[in-house]
Amino acid sequence: MNLYILRHASAGTSRPNPLIDVKRPLDKEGKQQCILVGNYLNALKVHFDMVVSSPLKRALQTASLVGTETGYDGKIMVSEALAPGATVAHFEKLLVELAKHETVLVVGHNPNLATFLGALLAPSRMNIRLRKGAIARVDTTRRPGILHWLVDPRILRGNYASVTKSSRRKTSKK
Repeated sequence: MNLYILRHASAGTSRPNPLIDVKRPLDKEGKQQCILVGNYLNALKVHFDMVVSSPLKRALQTASLVGTETGYDGKIMVSEALAPGATVAHFEKLLVELAKHETVLVVGHNPNLATFLGALLAPSRMNIRLRKGAIARVDTTRRPGILHWLVDPRILRGNYASVTKSSRRKTSKK
């Protein structure tokens, strides 16, 4: 299975009250990050068989926006195995459930999403930093998994800016 691990996009400042923080939506920057990630995946011709998200609003919004950008028209599966309090055991159980799919996007939170990624790649649980809106592609057909790439939203933003610059020569009109 090709597993795409995406940390939810920017959602502003976390709230001290966990009941309110669960409902925290993406901010403007977060929505732009989702579009950049979607465009990047489209350029790679990635199509998902399944999209799975944490139950928190910001993760669901990220999954929905990126899914829409890549042409995913199925229902987004909500899983507690991607919630902030989930463990590696919960995540591995989710992977067993998803094994019948070829290309899967999972959207979750730090620090557990980075821990899950590290657990897939090395039994010794390596540390990996995932910024908001970062996405990684992991081949999980064998253990340990193979990390094909990890892209940070800052790279996507810089890449997008360099591609969209005009290719016309600058001429002076005097």
